[in-house]
Amino acid sequence: MNLAQNVIGIVMLTMVAAGCSTTHQQGASVDSKEYTPPTSIYNILDSTALVYSDPAAGSAVNDHPLRWLGFVANPIGHAFDYGINRPMYTLASGFAYLSGYTAEDNMVNAQRR
Repeated sequence: MNLAQNVIGIVMLTMVAAGCSTTHQQGASVDSKEYTPPTSIYNILDSTALVYSDPAAGSAVNDHPLRWLGFVANPIGHAFDYGINRPMYTLASGFAYLSGYTAEDNMVNAQRR
């Protein structure tokens, strides 16, 4: 019984070692030295990339239509933070036991600008 387990263990170890020792990588062809372009929309060595493409299409502003809603809502969020959230933190820090204000909350509140 012990001999059978040892033989099975050696066979399994040999199979794992043989499987991990291959140098062939998926997606890479050993025979062809073909260039694979980068995934970005511009190649830094291509001086005509901006001439023959639409830079506005790849810009972050035109990334999503709701991005403009974020630009509009940003001042509203800051007003909420300064008008409601920060005073609530200050009030909660005075009554830490009743409000559940922890040392982690204190650290986060102290790191704000």
